[in-house]
Amino acid sequence: MTALTVRLSDEKHRRLKALAHSRGTPLNRLIDEMTTVMLAQFDAETRFKTQAARETHQKTRGLELLKKAQSSE
Repeated sequence: MTALTVRLSDEKHRRLKALAHSRGTPLNRLIDEMTTVMLAQFDAETRFKTQAARETHQKTRGLELLKKAQSSE
């Protein structure tokens, strides 16, 4: 496990502590959960972009093949 020092404004730190308290969880766990959510969102966005690029390539290739087939008729 890695220790990480993060610089926050006093106000932001106070609000995060209040949020953690309201959820009945330590501040470290709250931040760990927040980073897990952010990484999951990043991974989903990356998968979406990769899939979209793949589909665009497949559609483009399919249209090229269709055009080629139509021109040889």
